[in-house]
Amino acid sequence: MNASWPEPRWLLAAGFLLTQAAMVHWIAGTELLPAAPDLGGFAPQVADWKRLADEPVPADVATQLKADRLLSRSYIHQSAGDPAVASLFVAWFQSQRNGDRQPHSPKVCLPGAGWTPISSGEIALDTTAGRITVNRYLVANQGARAAILYWYQTRDRAIAGEWASKLWLVVDAFRARRTDTALVRIVVPVTGNGDEAAFNAAAAFARDSYPMLRERLLSNTP
Repeated sequence: MNASWPEPRWLLAAGFLLTQAAMVHWIAGTELLPAAPDLGGFAPQVADWKRLADEPVPADVATQLKADRLLSRSYIHQSAGDPAVASLFVAWFQSQRNGDRQPHSPKVCLPGAGWTPISSGEIALDTTAGRITVNRYLVANQGARAAILYWYQTRDRAIAGEWASKLWLVVDAFRARRTDTALVRIVVPVTGNGDEAAFNAAAAFARDSYPMLRERLLSNTP
């Protein structure tokens, strides 16, 4: 009788997660808890993007996310052609030491909400606060398509990869005694101009908003 053993990569992943949890929990006694950032007061205008509407997160969704602060707001950019609308979502977590309050990856949440992944990858964006790498994610749902950019924002850096964010969590826990992080997600609906036009709009909004978001999250340094 042949025994079925887990693949080595799954064993490594499980081992890393256990090690991460143990190390973060060990450092928790000396963790510095930053004050919560004022996300509700985030800029009503970002460069040429103007606030269109605030979109309150439903109570059941907020309870599931377990974030300490949330921002959900749409912005509009009036151009010579069709106006572009970008939805900005930020979920900020003060601490991850207990393991049950962590950002939820859009690659898990969106399929669970009925969106089908079409393509994914990473792209680099040059901003006035430096170059960042973010996730590029195209999804579809009942004929609708959306271009999505997202990343994990800590006090010092923007991180694209889920595993990289977990690695930096351990580094920051030891070096800075902080485990706070935020998930930043930008969604632009795909219109008749096509997928790339939607991604170009999302990238433009990300370039304009990143320096302001970074400053907003840095302002809560203990």
